[in-house]
Amino acid sequence: MKKIIIFPILMFFSLTAFSQTPDSLAFVQLQQKVGKLQTELRNQKSDFSKQISAVNSEIERLQKQVQSNNNAINQTTQELGIKITTTETSTNQKISEVGDSLSKTTLLVIIGLLFAIIISGVVYLLLRKKQQADKTDIVAQLSQTKQAIDEKLVNEFAKNTEILETLSKMSKPSQITGPDHSLALKVASEINVIERNINLMDTKTRGLRQLARSVEKLKDNLAANGYEIPQLLGKEFNQGMNVIVASSIDDETIGKGSIIITKILIPQVNYNGVMIQTAHIETSVGY
Repeated sequence: MKKIIIFPILMFFSLTAFSQTPDSLAFVQLQQKVGKLQTELRNQKSDFSKQISAVNSEIERLQKQVQSNNNAINQTTQELGIKITTTETSTNQKISEVGDSLSKTTLLVIIGLLFAIIISGVVYLLLRKKQQADKTDIVAQLSQTKQAIDEKLVNEFAKNTEILETLSKMSKPSQITGPDHSLALKVASEINVIERNINLMDTKTRGLRQLARSVEKLKDNLAANGYEIPQLLGKEFNQGMNVIVASSIDDETIGKGSIIITKILIPQVNYNGVMIQTAHIETSVGY
């Protein structure tokens, strides 16, 4: 009978203890006392009523202590909640202020960068336009200067051709001492210089066509006296040619292995089919 009474009491004690929210130390002490009480109940059945009374008193004391602890915990929780709420509000306000400040700063930085990029683009376009205009002006000035120089050269060469033509007509081979080739060689050399410059001039240069016709007249006068200037410029060079190669340059614009005569330094001159002056040439070698 006593066992039946003890079991509900123990169950009530356990459920009551577990239903509360005591601190861990009081709960451990309670478990120890319950264990001790169970041992004593088993060993001292005669003192059951007295021990039950003591246990009830202890349970009541513990319940009061637990209630007091709960009240303290609730009060602390409320205080912490108020502090947390206040801190959260203050933090959110500061974060909002920082966010607004960052947003304004970021916006100002972006506007500044965009403004700087636009200014840089405008300055670049203006400078480029000015450079192109300056370049165009310089090219135009250089073109005008070159054209003026070419025209002066054409005029000078034209005068020279007139003089040379007159001299070539006046000069006749001597029947006693034989022909004097010095004048013919001089004329041939001047013809070579003039033709070399003609090739470098703009075809639209004023007076250039007339100069070219004068050169052809000089050649005709030389031919009438038995002199011939073979056309070597632009021809492919071979080792069998009776010429002197003064220099050679590499040129990637022509075929690999090809050798082209690109400049006549001293022209070849033949008299009555016999060479009286060897040509000095410059060649370009393909690679």
